Amino acid sequence: FKENRKDDIWLVDFYAPWCGHCKKLEPVWNEVGIEMKNMGSPVKVGKMDATSFSSIASEFGVRGYPTIKLLKGDLAYNYRGPRTKDDIIEFANRVAGPLIRPLPSQHMFEHVQKRHRVLFVYVGGESPLKEKYIEVASELIVYTYFFSASEDVLPEYVTLPELPAVLVFKDGTYFVYDEYEDGDLSSWINRERFQGYLNVDGFTLYELGDTGKLVAIAVVDDKNSSLEHTRLKSIIREVARDYQDHFHRDFQFGHMDGNDYINSLLMDDLTIPTIVVLNTSNQQYFLPDRHIENTEDMVQFINNILDGTAEAQGGDGLLQRIKRVVYDAKSTVVSVFKSSPLLGCFLFGLPLGVISIMCYGICTADTDGGVDEHEAAKKENGDRELTDEGSEEEQEEEKNGKYTELSDGELKQKDIMKKKKD
Repeated sequence: FKENRKDDIWLVDFYAPWCGHCKKLEPVWNEVGIEMKNMGSPVKVGKMDATSFSSIASEFGVRGYPTIKLLKGDLAYNYRGPRTKDDIIEFANRVAGPLIRPLPSQHMFEHVQKRHRVLFVYVGGESPLKEKYIEVASELIVYTYFFSASEDVLPEYVTLPELPAVLVFKDGTYFVYDEYEDGDLSSWINRERFQGYLNVDGFTLYELGDTGKLVAIAVVDDKNSSLEHTRLKSIIREVARDYQDHFHRDFQFGHMDGNDYINSLLMDDLTIPTIVVLNTSNQQYFLPDRHIENTEDMVQFINNILDGTAEAQGGDGLLQRIKRVVYDAKSTVVSVFKSSPLLGCFLFGLPLGVISIMCYGICTADTDGGVDEHEAAKKENGDRELTDEGSEEEQEEEKNGKYTELSDGELKQKDIMKKKKD
């Protein structure tokens, strides 16, 4: 494979035998291989045990499992989309084909526009802008399609201020890239590669973080067909459609089913249905200060955010980071005990028990040491008292000895005097 891979285009799943996500992907991956073969695709589908062939996995920068890559010549493209059969096949066909696909006629343009919800088109001849367009396409082909066309191929409703130009067609309209207002071409394409209104999930929200846009979401329950749930979704959708010229540069709109993910993101319990605006670049969020009744209220709320009068909550400051650590720890403990109480007692009870025993041992050792020192000091003082008493006895004995010696002298002197008298 290493010697001959450049002769073909390969779609490879780098997996680990022990990986649960890899096992979940396996039946989907088998379907991908069968369908790609049946449709006559030039892409060969394979999988490699990255633990057995770690040198090859390391060469392609595999750091997690599963990792899906399309290998085309010297280039390796990472797949980062949903792990479904249709999404993976669409990715493989897009990346394996031409980098820039020509649109030779209006009929072809209409056909492509019906197939793709978002498409980028370069219009014009050779230019520095085209070179930049090709460079960006080589990087972002993993996300979207890139086309080129002449001006007469475009629909009649399209008007271009100048050529060459880069356009994006989506949501029934188009936007023209303006270097002065939109900045770098790569950043602009990355921002505009999504539709104006999306069904947002955790993965989509993560991808939207690269766009730099604020994300206005109606958090609802899709299974709940009550008026309030459908009304908030309709308000967000109408603002995305009717005010796209005003807000498409700064805002992404959509709805999210359920509040579990958004609660973990905001570290708060949001009552649904509700509306929240997320700033994914610094983890701030905005909640409306009053009930959103219609599109006018929503537009006013958005304008308040843009002019800075709306109060921002959250953020990535030190206090918020500490709060995040505490919240994640609490969530982990609660989830473990909910899923398996016995496992939770073992995982958290055993360390606490060991720590308690260690603390008890330390405290007990300190107390015994203090008693021993006290007894040693007492013994030492007693020895000193005994030593002092011994000294007094010796002194008394010495006095008694002297007294005895003096008494003997006197007796001798009395004997001499008695002899003299005799």
